[in-house]
Amino acid sequence: MNQLKSREPGSATLPGTLSEPLRAELSAFRRDLHMHPELGNQEFRTTAVLKARLEAAGLVPKVLPGGTGLICDIGTPDVRRPMLAIRADLDGLPIPDVKTVAYRSTVANRAHACGHDVHTTTVLGAGLVLAELHRQGLLPHAVRLLFQPAEEVLPGGAADAVAAGVLDGVGRIIALHCDPRVDAGKIGLRAGPITSACDRLEVTLDGPGGHTARPHLTTDLVTAAARVATDVPAVLARRVDARSGLSVTWGRIESGHAPNVIPQHAELSGTVRCLDLPTWREAPDLVHAAIDEIATLHRAKSTVNYVRGVPPVVNDPDVTELLHDAMAARRGTHAIEDTEQSLGGEDFSWYLEHVPGAMARLGVRTPGDTRVRDLHAGDFDVDERCIETAVELFTAAVLTDADTRP
Repeated sequence: MNQLKSREPGSATLPGTLSEPLRAELSAFRRDLHMHPELGNQEFRTTAVLKARLEAAGLVPKVLPGGTGLICDIGTPDVRRPMLAIRADLDGLPIPDVKTVAYRSTVANRAHACGHDVHTTTVLGAGLVLAELHRQGLLPHAVRLLFQPAEEVLPGGAADAVAAGVLDGVGRIIALHCDPRVDAGKIGLRAGPITSACDRLEVTLDGPGGHTARPHLTTDLVTAAARVATDVPAVLARRVDARSGLSVTWGRIESGHAPNVIPQHAELSGTVRCLDLPTWREAPDLVHAAIDEIATLHRAKSTVNYVRGVPPVVNDPDVTELLHDAMAARRGTHAIEDTEQSLGGEDFSWYLEHVPGAMARLGVRTPGDTRVRDLHAGDFDVDERCIETAVELFTAAVLTDADTRP
């Protein structure tokens, strides 16, 4: 992998392999979460079961101020050695689970269709393994488990978590995200940008209304909305460097109630995504200007609500190398793939505004499965062998980190 050193398997002795009972427990834990998805900032049950399991392991988790999410330190923090944090996100999505499995969601129109149940389970599993290593005197330094609420809620629960002090004493942070395009047993890594910025855009257009027989006497608002929908992305494509990946995509357009009435009001909403951090910082002004120009051309009054979401996740090269070395030491370099930058957004980026870190992509596809699957789909599921892979990655990263820092 370019930019990263290779370490052959077996070059480090890394304890912490999952026992069969723990493997079974983690599978059952993940399925329980899958059956009980909770939306952002509503993850009270998820937080409670996590807290109970960590306390049963002799740990002292602390619930975050909002009542959902928690942090849990393993080992004694040392001001001379900032902690490595391992982050998971807790929330599900407001979509129905359409799978026919025993662990299908029991909550109507709620599903863990992004893999957060897996993320949570794997950080819990890593915590249980690391707690046992600490009891054996084999944990080289303190580690913080961070279970964050509301990743799916712009601008993301990470910002609130940072404000609550979850990074106090933390020097570096790691995480992963399920990837249905990568086989279970493998991870994908990339130094530098690995996700896109993601903002939300809401536009209202207003005009006097009128009869469809006389559009020339009023503002043809439906046409104005259609032109905003099609022309704004085209205008932006000629005002920024194409390599920045600035993209406006609409998810909703609504206007009118009768076929012979020109409406007085129209609404559009969608997302703004960007691969480049400097362009993301300029995006609100660029988008506002393009919308105003198109709306004015069609004599419509425009109001724009531009909701800042998340910047791109930019993986620190050194922390990415740590994940690479950890996986290579545990499973070999054949278990590591290069991965591309995604247009998906991830609020893990807010942590990286404060400390260096990196996110890996966790393979969840059953090897040999040729079906095309994606995140945020009601039939999303994983090959649960990915859980062990992720636990091994996290624990190996903690142990390998002892070799790379003073």
